[in-house]
Amino acid sequence: MTTKQFPKNFLWGGATAANQLEGAYNVDGKGLSVQDVTPKGGFGPIAEVPTEDNLKLVGIDFYNRYKEDIKLLAEMGYKVFRLSIAWSRIFPKGDEEEPNEAGLQFYDDVFDELAKYNIEPLVTLSHYETPLHLAREYNGWANRKLIEFYERYTRTVFERYKNKVKYWLTFNEVNSVLHLPFMSGGIKTDPKELSKQDLYQAVHHELVASALATKVGHEINPDFKIGCMVLAMPAYAMTSNPLDVLAARQFENQNYLFSDIHVRGKYPNYIKRFFKENNIEIQFAPGDKELLAEHTVDFVSFSYYMSVAQAHNPEEYLSGKGNILGGITNPYLEASEWGWQIDPVGLRLVLNDFYDRYQIPLFIVENGLGAKDVLVDGPDGPTVEDDYRIDYLQKHLEQVYEAIEDGVEVMGYTSWGCIDLVSASTAELSKRYGYIYVDRNDDGRGTLNRYRKKSFYWYKEVIESNGASLLKK
Repeated sequence: MTTKQFPKNFLWGGATAANQLEGAYNVDGKGLSVQDVTPKGGFGPIAEVPTEDNLKLVGIDFYNRYKEDIKLLAEMGYKVFRLSIAWSRIFPKGDEEEPNEAGLQFYDDVFDELAKYNIEPLVTLSHYETPLHLAREYNGWANRKLIEFYERYTRTVFERYKNKVKYWLTFNEVNSVLHLPFMSGGIKTDPKELSKQDLYQAVHHELVASALATKVGHEINPDFKIGCMVLAMPAYAMTSNPLDVLAARQFENQNYLFSDIHVRGKYPNYIKRFFKENNIEIQFAPGDKELLAEHTVDFVSFSYYMSVAQAHNPEEYLSGKGNILGGITNPYLEASEWGWQIDPVGLRLVLNDFYDRYQIPLFIVENGLGAKDVLVDGPDGPTVEDDYRIDYLQKHLEQVYEAIEDGVEVMGYTSWGCIDLVSASTAELSKRYGYIYVDRNDDGRGTLNRYRKKSFYWYKEVIESNGASLLKK
């Protein structure tokens, strides 16, 4: 009897973002990013200057401890490590002509360290890290000038790392700009005053920039694999009422818009009605249409944390406030400590839906459980008995295997926050995702020492067995 396992070249690993783990926010010529003035996370207020209560300013000090951390990832057997380049480390203000050499050298050193252990970097070019100057001076992606600045930045890093990095993502959760315009798009206009016209024009600028980066990357190294990255969130109809089914479909189309354009190279028909009814007229510059059509992505990557339920009359139901984008509480699902509803089968549905829609490879680049871990004494030193995290990941990875059996082409899996880092949504460190505990607390205190959790050894076995340990039943 053949042992069940994942495909031979499946890329196992973990995912992070520069602004949540690097720290060193003002070191070696780095400029400020939008993250440096959002001390309470993406949904919180914007400060004028960086403040001491912003845990992201120190993060987990990966900037100085990357060798130690990469060695731990290698111990788990990682095949791939997703990280982002902080744009403002390379171009401190974002609109300079020449890059910051110290910033470029830092990522050279990180990629060299990964290469020592045969770990492939998966690099996000823009992960909620728009240079603050571009937000304040140009209003972020609402201004078409950002396409020019982004092209200069991406061309610089593509050229610099063309022999060190193969896998690239253009924007993190690009569809999140609809809900978090400042954190995701550097748009400083108050969301209550931001018109749909300006918001969707900013979306267009990002989509054009993404296609342009894809074009430039493939010219510099034809072996590059360049993907889009979207926040995936399947929507279930609350009842079999056709109007509820329609509400769920319309919700999902908001997210499909972004992957549809990245993969199919044009605006889908369903969005044209929305634009018409909301008096939105996207301004295309000469060449935009051709750029989108001719430079589509090599694969679709996505984050998956939860599903939502939708209804024609949502006010009749309990609101799913804990879920990132709202929706209705699904009575069939449990929730995390932060109210995020847990739905492993939803991941199988997402994989099948994306693959049926696009027939190109998929990559799960974020998935995980945020929880308040407690450090305890173990036989080999401090640890965390995080069986709840193991259970969450086990159930989700079982569904990934089922999707692969369904015929879906899945490139790999990088669980989110593989080493504890600062939460994007809440800016807390107590919301931990990692296999590695970092001794730092929400009040900023702690040694920053690293400790292996129980899940560290569990994931090590998963990778060693290429998933067979998950599928023994």
